[in-house]
Amino acid sequence: MSKENSSNLLRGLICVAIGAIIWFIPAPAGVGPQAWGLLAVFVATIAGFILQPLPLGAIAIIACALLPVLGVMKAGQALEGFSNGTIWLIVSAFMFATGFIKTGLGKRIAYLLLSRFGKNTLSVAYVMSAADFIIAPFTPSNTARGGGIIYPIVNSVSLALGCDAKSGKNKRTGAFLMYSAYAAVITSACIFMTGASNNVLANTLTEQAFGQSLSWMSWFEVSIIPGLLLSIVTPYLLYKLIKPELTETPETLALAKKELGAMGAMSSKEKILCVIFVACLVLWATGSIHHIDSAIVALLGLSAMIITHCIDWSDVTKQHGAWDVLVWMGVLVNMAAYLSKFGFMKWFAATMAAACAGMSWMTMLIVLCVIYTMAHYLLASNSAHIAAMFIAFMTILVAAGAPVIPTAIILAILCNSASFLTHYGCGVTPIFFGTGFMGQGEWWKIGFVITVMHIVVWMALGLPIMGVLGMM
Repeated sequence: MSKENSSNLLRGLICVAIGAIIWFIPAPAGVGPQAWGLLAVFVATIAGFILQPLPLGAIAIIACALLPVLGVMKAGQALEGFSNGTIWLIVSAFMFATGFIKTGLGKRIAYLLLSRFGKNTLSVAYVMSAADFIIAPFTPSNTARGGGIIYPIVNSVSLALGCDAKSGKNKRTGAFLMYSAYAAVITSACIFMTGASNNVLANTLTEQAFGQSLSWMSWFEVSIIPGLLLSIVTPYLLYKLIKPELTETPETLALAKKELGAMGAMSSKEKILCVIFVACLVLWATGSIHHIDSAIVALLGLSAMIITHCIDWSDVTKQHGAWDVLVWMGVLVNMAAYLSKFGFMKWFAATMAAACAGMSWMTMLIVLCVIYTMAHYLLASNSAHIAAMFIAFMTILVAAGAPVIPTAIILAILCNSASFLTHYGCGVTPIFFGTGFMGQGEWWKIGFVITVMHIVVWMALGLPIMGVLGMM
């Protein structure tokens, strides 16, 4: 057996052991055996998501199959999560990312902005941030958006400017461009509910556990002002911290114009995708008027892309990330929902309320948000972070008196912000770190500063905005 297989086996056995220990511990008073058995499988699954002895989808399938076998749930109940509309919203939005990449519309947007505003290093950073902001609502994967669209463009710009990590030539310029582009991807994930799949997971878990949820527009109303502030401040702060050698970048203008020339006139498929893009955005923003579910809007957009051949059905079937999300999120969300239905979450909330009696929920929110965010040093996945910690922290805070929706938004957003902490923060992080322009120590130091700034902005500005919107 290879070293890798041995390691995977050991991690798998640890997950099984965790579940078995919970399974055989007597359930506390007030918790039924069915709820306790589901908790054992749920916690073992979360451990699997963190340790990853197998891919997330495979772990979820195993858990789903075990639930009826162990007598915890009926087969129909175990499969119920795959009918969740919010999860289908994410699956459809993944396909939009495919459309942006396949038609070239994502690159065209970025190069068009660069050709007009990329005259110096700082403006290039702002242009990449603007490009990511435009694309983010339809690409709920930092890896797809950052790795498939943003990174190739910023890498081309770095090469055009003569940035070379190995020789050290213009190394700090390359470091600034790469980190600022990465920061743009993470900040956009905070702004849009569909900017990252873990956002939708958090929202769905909130709905399942507490009976409240946010619309796409409500999330946007809360996040747009703090998000834009961070989008403006972050590139400038990074410019001062990293101090790139180059300030003027006429090469960028030339590169962008050359790439646009090579792309030629805007294709009919790009124009069609623009129309679909805008139509879906309008329908999402006006959901309170027409009452069409966000997931159905996304599926209509996907249908339009297929009918107009912006993407083909083969592109849909090849989007492994989307189907992987459907599997593991469907299973996870369903287990969380049944933990609530079986009475476990009610018992946990009552227990936490008793333990936190007399404490200010705002004080607890501040302290626990810092702990929750910094815990990401131990994690390499935003989805695993949400799966492992979101419901537990939500339950503690709500039991102490914190309002459900503001608490859910803050915790969901800070999970994205925590990605800055390490060079393995989320799926897209190693792509930008791997260019070698910045060492691990510097990446961690700058990441800590940016993360702290995010915590301050989202709590000091985000919470009051929710108050103004009547959510508090």
